[in-house]
Amino acid sequence: MPDAQYEKLDEVEKLPFNYGHFRRLLGYARPYRRKLLLVTAVITISTILRLTEPYLLRTMVDIGITGRQPRVITQMALLWLLFQAIGGLAGYVRIRILNDTGTGIIYDLRRELFDHMQWLSLRFYDGRPVGSMMSRVTNDVEAINNLINSGLVTIVSQSVSLIGIVVVMFVLNPRLAFMAFLVVPPMVFAIARLRPRMETGWRNVRKANSNITANLNESITGIRVSQSFCREGENIRRFDELNDSYYRTFMQAIRIEWLVWPMADVFGVVGTGLVVMTGARMVMQDVLTVGYVLAFIDYLWRFWEPINAISRVYSRVLSAMASAERIFEYLDTKPEVLDSPNAVEVDDITGGVQFEDVCFRYDEDEPYVLRDIDLTVEPGQTIAIVGPTGAGKTSIINLLMRFYDPQEGRVLVDGHDLRDVALASIRRRMALVLQESFLFSGTIAENIRYGSPDATMEDVIAVAKAVKVHDFVAKLQDGYEHQVEERGGRLSVGQRQLISFARALLRDPRILILDEATSSVDTQTEATIQEAMHTLLRDRTAIIIAHRLSTIRRADCILVIEDGRIVERGAHAELMASGGPYSQLYRRQFAAGALPAGE
Repeated sequence: MPDAQYEKLDEVEKLPFNYGHFRRLLGYARPYRRKLLLVTAVITISTILRLTEPYLLRTMVDIGITGRQPRVITQMALLWLLFQAIGGLAGYVRIRILNDTGTGIIYDLRRELFDHMQWLSLRFYDGRPVGSMMSRVTNDVEAINNLINSGLVTIVSQSVSLIGIVVVMFVLNPRLAFMAFLVVPPMVFAIARLRPRMETGWRNVRKANSNITANLNESITGIRVSQSFCREGENIRRFDELNDSYYRTFMQAIRIEWLVWPMADVFGVVGTGLVVMTGARMVMQDVLTVGYVLAFIDYLWRFWEPINAISRVYSRVLSAMASAERIFEYLDTKPEVLDSPNAVEVDDITGGVQFEDVCFRYDEDEPYVLRDIDLTVEPGQTIAIVGPTGAGKTSIINLLMRFYDPQEGRVLVDGHDLRDVALASIRRRMALVLQESFLFSGTIAENIRYGSPDATMEDVIAVAKAVKVHDFVAKLQDGYEHQVEERGGRLSVGQRQLISFARALLRDPRILILDEATSSVDTQTEATIQEAMHTLLRDRTAIIIAHRLSTIRRADCILVIEDGRIVERGAHAELMASGGPYSQLYRRQFAAGALPAGE
């Protein structure tokens, strides 16, 4: 996997906290606002009860102990136990509701991301590692899940507690409160200076983790190639580099936190010391009682408790915000191929295809791969496209399926510009069989009816017999219920390709596209497919990209593509007689006396 495929790690820079992403993330909580209001009420009640505890301590010391009133001590102790029990129950309700809400938010976010990716144009997927995209849907969403289900509980509860404590402390004694908060401005300044490095650090952690996922996906998918070329050692070395990069970026991010956590503790100790000294003088001056000072110090300790808790969860916030940035990058990517506002629904087509002066390139800074393409395919015709690798053959198919739109010219089906037709309605009347057949996890029957989910089992068996799938399925113990596993790993290449033909035939397309669909099968399987081709092509328009020229001799018209242009067209016999590029290509392929009889 080239280094260019991996996500680049950021240099440390002072980037502002993205409040737009934060507000957008909070927007996913809108459907759960009633539950969140209930949680807020529960947290508020719990916080108020906890804020009364130092007052109970003051009453116990000043009246119960100093005033020698045991009944007051008992009353305060019972009240304290009651408040603790209510607080425990409130904590249970709070965590349960927040976890339920958090899980719902993550469900909505993951579903929106997956749904959006289903509609993105193929250009989005070009050059993006599968593992990196998987990381967005899994790891990045999980980071937000950790924040909501764990960090959000801490942030909400501790923030409410913090506000309540500050108000109570200033109400009790502004002088002591001023001494306690004297250390807050320098602490905030120090954390603000460290925050950009923390944000960049956690952004790099997400990217490094994404790189590991991308490499792991590619290594497992290509394990046969790796082992055949003895690349195990190199793969291990490359994975070690990525793993080491993740370790280093994680440690860099956590080292900043190692500065923040002790810093908050130190500032807390200094603030407490200032309050103790000031409070002691006021007691000796008979301005305050001992119980009063003890209660205030208790409030002060409770003030630093949420500060420490929030500082520890801040890393989770930054990690989640880095993930949110990566997720929103995908969600903000607009599909390039969309239905126009006035798109026409096409119920049926005859299969006529036209390319009018079509020019196309995949990227604006790259040369055109197709230039001035003009061709007409009549309904029911079989057209073959041949040419060297990279000539633009597959690009023609991509435009016909409207995976991309041309920069110049038009692609028409039955006289309709594809940009003016509802995309789903036209694709329902087309079927595409690729060189590398892709089967999904499931049974053979499920893969055959993949594009026609309402088809009956009788329909499945009928098309399977037509393209010779039934011949090998009948020999399987579980028949059409045979599990093919991921990418059809339990079947041979030829068997997978035959199933792809059955899947296409079951769709009963008016336009059938075969993109080198027989080039990856053995000669015997190719002969089997050729035997079924008459059934497959009957009464429908067919466009065949062929590597093996022997498979397209009966095509109505053969187009020869070179450097993105059609340089020759005609029937097989006509092109062979002309001695042009097709004839030369054909004879090179069947050199050394391998030409079919009559050539």
